[in-house]
Amino acid sequence: MSAAEAPATKSGEPARGPVPPGGLLDVLGVASVVLDTDGRIVLWSPQAEQLFGYTAEEALGQYAARLMVHEEHSRLVGRLFADVMRTGQSWAGGFPVRHKDGSTRLVEFRNMRLLDDRGDVYALGLAADQSTVRRLEQDVALSERMVKQSPIGYAVLDTELRFVSVNPALEQINGMPAAEHVGRTLREVVPLLNVGDLEAAARRVLETGVPLIDDTLVGRTPADPDEDHTWSHSLYRLEDTLGHVLGVAVSLVDITEQHRASVEAETARRRLAVIADASARIGTTLELERTACELAEVAVPELADVAAVDLLDAVVEGRPSALGPSESAVIRALAVRPAEGSDAVRAADPPGQIARYGPDRLVTECVRTGEAVLVPRVKDEDLPLIARSAEAAVLLGRAGLHSYLAVPLIARGEVLGALDLKRTRNPAPFDEDDVLLARELAARAAVQIDNARWYQNARNTALTLQRSLLPSHPPVTTALEVASRYQPAGATSEVGGDWFDVIPLEGGKTALVVGDVMGSGVSAAATMGRLRTATTTLAALDLDPARLLEHLDKTTSALDHSIATCVYAVHDPHLRQCRIANAGHLPPARVRPGSPPELLDLPTGVPLGVGGVGFSTVTVDFEPGDELVFYTDGLVETRSDSLDERLALLLSLLDDPARPLEETCDHLLRTLRHPDNHDDVALLIARAQELG
Repeated sequence: MSAAEAPATKSGEPARGPVPPGGLLDVLGVASVVLDTDGRIVLWSPQAEQLFGYTAEEALGQYAARLMVHEEHSRLVGRLFADVMRTGQSWAGGFPVRHKDGSTRLVEFRNMRLLDDRGDVYALGLAADQSTVRRLEQDVALSERMVKQSPIGYAVLDTELRFVSVNPALEQINGMPAAEHVGRTLREVVPLLNVGDLEAAARRVLETGVPLIDDTLVGRTPADPDEDHTWSHSLYRLEDTLGHVLGVAVSLVDITEQHRASVEAETARRRLAVIADASARIGTTLELERTACELAEVAVPELADVAAVDLLDAVVEGRPSALGPSESAVIRALAVRPAEGSDAVRAADPPGQIARYGPDRLVTECVRTGEAVLVPRVKDEDLPLIARSAEAAVLLGRAGLHSYLAVPLIARGEVLGALDLKRTRNPAPFDEDDVLLARELAARAAVQIDNARWYQNARNTALTLQRSLLPSHPPVTTALEVASRYQPAGATSEVGGDWFDVIPLEGGKTALVVGDVMGSGVSAAATMGRLRTATTTLAALDLDPARLLEHLDKTTSALDHSIATCVYAVHDPHLRQCRIANAGHLPPARVRPGSPPELLDLPTGVPLGVGGVGFSTVTVDFEPGDELVFYTDGLVETRSDSLDERLALLLSLLDDPARPLEETCDHLLRTLRHPDNHDDVALLIARAQELG
């Protein structure tokens, strides 16, 4: 506030007491004066010298009230100073000040309490004279000129949210002259915009004084009624110098192009994120169904509300998958996500089910042509072409299916099936960007699905060969009760090496064999079959176990440098003994009533196929009620535990000689079979019985 603007007394003279704050010092700091707690001047800026006339040497150390204030105002100044120092609340206003030359000047003050890093308290006074105020007026004029010429739209609304003024930029944005804005509401000026949220935000700013910064507004104005625009708008409450609310200032910037670029960038980022997620999540195993589920889980909900992964049944069976123009597609459903819930999910084929889709169906077209099929906006007549049956079409209609997309799963030039995508909740239709993303997901997943398909076929082949070479039920003997188990490895490449056998011999004797071919897959299974055949043939000769292993060693050496471990035992019920020889295998355990289980102390020997090393036969007692437990390393070996600890655990589980053998087999497998064990397990338990 300048002297010319100071409140006047009845005589017309400027008032010589404090007046209400002018507010200008909120933004200006011209002259600075710092006082200590006693009111002495401890800092005197050069601007203070110019404003009050006293040099720093003259002012520093003086009581400010004595130096600058008329005697009649001393008590008031003291009270104001004490209030600021006691409460810490600033005081602002106009005050008559005595200049060094004896004149009186009305100066705008803002006084506040300061605290330095040592905890000392001071008072700061900021002041400006009439020339400073005039400079501010010039700045205001400059600001007004900038507002009028700015490309940013500006408007002032009163407390009833009616236009008071607008700048030329907002005239262009709204397509209406400034004069036609005045007195009108937002709804009257921009009827094409949904201004409800904007009005509510403006009222909040009026009530709270908290500005709204860079909020986004999307819609159309009379200037461009056929095209959506995006604006960034801010709202600020306007107040006079006494704090009375005058209205709301609005700034508006057209960011349509930036918004479109941002949306495109976000779409690209989302696509890359989904693809990266797919790379990490799809193909974590070589299980066909699991791989299909991983693809569906990546697609939902980022790309679709319902996703199904379907393979041509011929592909699953390993047959050619090409379809003619009039052929139906026989499809095996592998995965649906979400797994349950909506009518759209119930309309999909359940995983594992085989369904026939006619040649007119869209998914048939997709797998026949190897091209994506897109229906951005599904109509009622499209539903029968999407669904397998009339019932499924009704479910899709009831679920609100409004957009459909199917992309082929192609690997190594062969169409395997389709990724089927539906939107029921997401209101946006599938577009070309979604097609690109779906194709990318399908291309990445198809290779993993194809690998899983061949893996599963190879595993089934190896497992079938392995099981065909093992005895389905060990022969029943009068002298032994026998139970056995075989569990294949989880991976194709690790199936096929372990075997067991029970061979009846003359004189009531029985040969017991457990072995493990080093290596895996179909080759190991074939080698195992040849060794089993050789063992059966040699056992019929009633050879000493060590001699039999020597013959097997020569046989193994001739099988393409194969290596195998083996334990061979012959039970003689009349002598109540077992003769046992070991070729590099883990020792069998013996369980005897009344005694703790033990691992038999056998010469380890060398694996079959090494050659040139003899084997030894050990005779052990084997009374009725005794048990021998033969096993392969897949039962006890893990990657994290020592073998001694695992063998000790095996013995601890053989704590009940009276337990049925079948239960013992299950108990051992359930307890010892480790989740991360990737090896076959062969288990054979024999219990001696009294001869009848």
